[in-house]
Amino acid sequence: MDYKTILYKQEGPVGILTLNRPQRLNAINFEMRDELKDFFTARCDDLETRVLVMTGAGRGFCSGLDMKEAIVAGPEAKYGPKRAYEMQRSYSELVLLMRRCPQPIIGAINGAAAGGGFSFALACDVRIAAPEAKFSAAFINIGVGGADMGSSWLLPRAVGTANAARYLLTGELFGAEEALRIGMVQVIVEKEKLMDETMKIAQTMSSKSPLGLRVTKEALDRNTGGMTLEDAIRFEDRNQAMCIAQLTNPT
Repeated sequence: MDYKTILYKQEGPVGILTLNRPQRLNAINFEMRDELKDFFTARCDDLETRVLVMTGAGRGFCSGLDMKEAIVAGPEAKYGPKRAYEMQRSYSELVLLMRRCPQPIIGAINGAAAGGGFSFALACDVRIAAPEAKFSAAFINIGVGGADMGSSWLLPRAVGTANAARYLLTGELFGAEEALRIGMVQVIVEKEKLMDETMKIAQTMSSKSPLGLRVTKEALDRNTGGMTLEDAIRFEDRNQAMCIAQLTNPT
């Protein structure tokens, strides 16, 4: 498949995925959603790639859903519960695919990661941030639930329940230093060195057994907490569909 909204290149056993809509801070439109679904589905059967790096083109990592092209809330959308749920799942499925693919994913967070982009960052196994990185679980700011696209499962695991509650319930923007303090990112690296440092970690990982990498990623997903990511996402999808339906059909 020829991609228009993402770029992909291979450096030995390391694959580098770049979200490539810099003019929109790499916001997710329908085309990007479909291309990412195709990309991560293909990685599930990719035996050559051992590690993935995910980053964004230009100033941002991913600013979330492109509200100009993918209207999901407001009366103009006119979604009932069924359609809202189907639409919600078409996006949240991307997080499941990121976790199902066998390659560990390192997020090189070069700028804003908000809404769906926040969830993409969380779905990475390791996050390396530039000082310019900003984070926001912005879902609650547009009138839907604050837990979306796996964030209620992924964020508490990374930062603890109380820190997760603060940012999921407020939608507050926080920077790289706060992300480091609470454990969402593992290191902060100057932007011009971000990809070099990320690739060093990727190359160290890629030198390990492919099977070892895969089963370690699976173990980390399954051995923390009782609810699975898929269970959490389905619960979130239901809640978001109800919120979207309420926004579009308030009566």
